[in-house]
Amino acid sequence: MSDELVTIDISDGVADVRLNRVDKYNALSPAMFKSIIEAGEKLATAKDVRAVVLSGNGRGFCAGLDMESFAGMADDAAGDGDKEKSTTSELLSRGEAPENHAQRPAYVWKRLAVPVISAIHGVAYGGGAQIALGADIRIAAPDMKMSVMEIKWGLIPDMSLTQTLRDLVPLDVAKELTFTGRVLNGEEAKSIGLVTHVAEDPLQAALELAREIASKSPDAIRAGKQLLETAWHADERTGLELEAALQTALIGSANQIEAVTANFEKRPPVFTDPD
Repeated sequence: MSDELVTIDISDGVADVRLNRVDKYNALSPAMFKSIIEAGEKLATAKDVRAVVLSGNGRGFCAGLDMESFAGMADDAAGDGDKEKSTTSELLSRGEAPENHAQRPAYVWKRLAVPVISAIHGVAYGGGAQIALGADIRIAAPDMKMSVMEIKWGLIPDMSLTQTLRDLVPLDVAKELTFTGRVLNGEEAKSIGLVTHVAEDPLQAALELAREIASKSPDAIRAGKQLLETAWHADERTGLELEAALQTALIGSANQIEAVTANFEKRPPVFTDPD
């Protein structure tokens, strides 16, 4: 197995992305933060990628923050207030983007132009749950364990949960999950809307769905994600005008014509990737 903290394998338009810190349940160390962000940013510029599957190697998706790793950093910084402040400052830095460095490992997937499917097995705790929720679609194993676990450490969720959980559950449910840190299995998570599907083999199911999405017009898929991400919480004028603008750009384009032609000719379409 590769010693990279995050691996990417691209085949037939599908990027198979795997968290790969197996000995630590893919827990989030500073290096893991950096590797996940770099993987997402790399895929943001990959024109040949039409769908992404995000999963974890080993026994779980992601155990959340590696407390030992960050405690070690705090110990190293003891007596050196400037170093400790520097570490905190790096996590909270945001540049021109709305999200900071700590939020980006989860939010980078929501910002991708193409659909992201998370395949969740084992544990998805705290930051791991928030990374999974950053995907457009989530497929979980029946015995998966998911928790918004920050309350256990006297903290609040701070890895973009405000921008992801609000799309999935009512406010009262979000509050209960945040206040209790309750651990949910796959069926329980599906019953309240945290995950989309439950499957015995979530990775295989996610890859099959990603391949189905990758077989559609990449222009329409990207436009569909842009439309829903932009308009879902916007005013009616924004949504309606964006529908019209995106549709106008699609009508008569090469991939749109290919979709129509292939349907009439009863053959699989052959689409071209965006420039």
